Amino acid sequence: MADRRVPDGDGERGSAVVDFVLVSLLVVALLLAVLQVAVYAHVRNVVTASAQEGARFAANADVDSALGAARTVKVVARATTQRTAEGLVCTSGEETDPSGMTLVVVRCSGSVPSLLSALGNLLPLEVTGRAVKEGA
Repeated sequence: MADRRVPDGDGERGSAVVDFVLVSLLVVALLLAVLQVAVYAHVRNVVTASAQEGARFAANADVDSALGAARTVKVVARATTQRTAEGLVCTSGEETDPSGMTLVVVRCSGSVPSLLSALGNLLPLEVTGRAVKEGA
């Protein structure tokens, strides 16, 4: 009688480990991408709220309108990190809208730090905050 052995399948040996590693790399990359989007949305919301706060502060009757930018950077540093605040360039000044009201406008631009520090700051950010100037 002939020996009817089933082959061991040595060609497939260890393939589960390779499959696990490849799929794990994709899952980790996807997780990092989702986290980066969440960080971007959070920092953008914080900077927008801070620009509005800076504009409201500078819109007070006894406050110089140019102080809105400094207030914005201070609020961003307190809410996020000093590194994020240092990456912003904020300006503030007065503008007149079409109805004739004087507005204090704070504009900030910069970039959001990436989760992987080797990539640097890749995501641009531009926000504007406005408030009506008191006594104008």
